[in-house]
Order: sequence, then C-alpha cells, then structure tokens
Amino acid sequence: MITRLAPLLFAMGALAQDAPADHALLSRHYREGETLTYRMKGTNERWQYEIQAAGVVKKDKDGKYTEEYAWSNLMSGGAAMPLSATSLQFRQTLSLDPEKPPSIPDLSKVQPKVIGPITDLLTFYADLWLAACTGKLSHAGDHVYQKMGTPASWADGNYVVLGEDSIDFDITLTDIDRPNQVATLLVRHVPPEQPAVHLPAEWMREPVADTKNNWVDVQKRDGKFVAAVGKETFDVRIKVSLADGKILSGTIENPVKAKERDCDDAGFTKCGDPRPHDILRRIEIALER
Repeated sequence: MITRLAPLLFAMGALAQDAPADHALLSRHYREGETLTYRMKGTNERWQYEIQAAGVVKKDKDGKYTEEYAWSNLMSGGAAMPLSATSLQFRQTLSLDPEKPPSIPDLSKVQPKVIGPITDLLTFYADLWLAACTGKLSHAGDHVYQKMGTPASWADGNYVVLGEDSIDFDITLTDIDRPNQVATLLVRHVPPEQPAVHLPAEWMREPVADTKNNWVDVQKRDGKFVAAVGKETFDVRIKVSLADGKILSGTIENPVKAKERDCDDAGFTKCGDPRPHDILRRIEIALER
C-alpha cells in the first residue's frame, strides 16, 4: 500500500503546481490548537477492525498549518489489540493546505496492523486535497477527470514479485447542502483507457471485467508463483464542512475483480487453470463531535 501511494502522491503534487489559486468552496480554514478525533472502521476481506486517530492543528517551520494525528484504541476482530510503544508514539502529519502536497510518513517502526489505517486516512486527505486544488468544483454536479495512469507498485521483490495498478481520478462534487453547510465529493479511482501496468504473460491481457486489466499481483509461494490479474477501482466518498473545510466523514470501497493461476515458471506461462479471486475492502471514518 505504501509503495502504491508514493508515485500517485508525487504525480498529484506535480499536477497541483498549475492549479488555479481559487479553492474557496473546499478551502480548509485552520485554527491553531484545534483538536479532531476520527473513528475508523474497516473490513479487509476477512479482517474487521476499528481504530481511533486523535489530531491537533499545528504550524510547521514554514508557517503552514498541519494536522498531527496519534493512533490508539485498536479493536481487531472485536477484541482489543495492544499497540506497540513505537506505534503509540508515531505521529502522522496531514494537511489540506494547497501548498503542502500529500506525503507518505516513515512507517518503518509502525506495526503492520496500523499501516492500513494510516494509509487509508492519507487517501481521504489526498483525494480531498486534489479535488480542492483543481479549482473547478463549485456547483453540485461539477466534474473533473484527472488522467494519471502512471503504474504504482507494491512489489517487495521477495514475497510479492510483481504488484502494480494504474488509475485515473474521476472527481465529482455530488451535492452542496447549504442549510447544513456540507459538501459531498465522490472521487473514483478508475482504470485508464490504456492502463500502464506490466503484464508479462499473454493470458494476463485478456480482460477479466468490463475494462482492460489495470491490476496485477504475483506472489511467490513454496518455490512457485500465484499470479493474479484484473480490475481494481476505488470509490472514495467524502463529506466536507463548508464552514471550515474539515472532513466530516468518508467511505472507501475498494473492490478488485481478478482471476489467478498457479504457475511453475517466472514467466507465468506454465500455469494451471484460472480461478476467480475477488477482493473487497470497505473503510469508513467519522469525525467525533
């Protein structure tokens, strides 16, 4: 997940350099010392969890506002799961300032169960940051399609020998509720017309769903390979306060429709019959009042 986000965030920063200066509707209006607490619930295939992120607004050395979050109160499968001392001490810095592109923190000392929630919270902030930086969303129904396509990798070279996806951003301001001062965004991560993922075997190019394949994952197991290919999308829905631009709530639905084969060779040509392999992650956050 971390390496998957890295090229996306780099590209988002480059795109925002030419963005219009007017981000009025979705602008974040910070107050130093303001506190925010989010409760996150997630389902990742069979794993269900809840966790809390408690933040405070600060200024960095350049005078830019940031939100610094500490993670705690992890519930895994309905039972409390202690966090390590380094996970409790970890601080995640996020910002919706248009001059502070999203970035990935150093997660080398965070226990694995916390990495998913940290990167999912980053996804909410990165998507809202990009939507605001387009400068083109001011009325309900306004829509922006941002081409990206650059393949993002999560391969570690050891367990995952090939792992890539390729997405564009399809952004819609779906609703403006003036009486309640809430805007609703839908940010869809969708397959590009020509996905740029590397598909080394011919069978991987046959579409699994209704688009060209934009997701591939090959894992090494017992000297052989489990190779999967298919379509991945994200639907990220975010409710934003029109009063100050903070995230009020959000959901991520991340399905992968794939087929996989057991393969004997590193070229993935000597493989068994394909079998379906569908993955679904659902994440929700809510700002505690």
